Amino acid sequence: MNQLSTKAPRHLWIVGVLAVLWNAIGAFDYAATQMRLESYMSQFTPEQLAYFYSFPAWAVATWATSVWGSLVASLGLLLRKRWAVWLFGLVLVAMAITFLYNLVLSDGLAIMGPGGMAFTALIWIVAIALFLYARAMAQRGVLR
Repeated sequence: MNQLSTKAPRHLWIVGVLAVLWNAIGAFDYAATQMRLESYMSQFTPEQLAYFYSFPAWAVATWATSVWGSLVASLGLLLRKRWAVWLFGLVLVAMAITFLYNLVLSDGLAIMGPGGMAFTALIWIVAIALFLYARAMAQRGVLR
């Protein structure tokens, strides 16, 4: 079959919708933190708030690239766009830089505790899985 006649499997729509929802939560978290949305930020301790609000500009930029890039890549997956693969790849690079700051260059792990580390691991698992899934769909000709 050529690429134009490859029908999208049902799981593409399921994965795509779940990816958009998951990444919309990440985008909301980013936006609420940057806007210092009281109703959202009240769940954190004063130490955690000070940590979030002290991120250097480059860490904020890579965090923004991660969350907004993930959301756009997920929409690209739903639209069956091949560029979703490279965008998910770019997101992994931005995530690596962000987590370098969070886990190595700052006390992020100590401040966020074991729950923060577990959630970080989950974020990585989902991001890698989405990249691999998009790449597989592109190789099968589902993404154009």
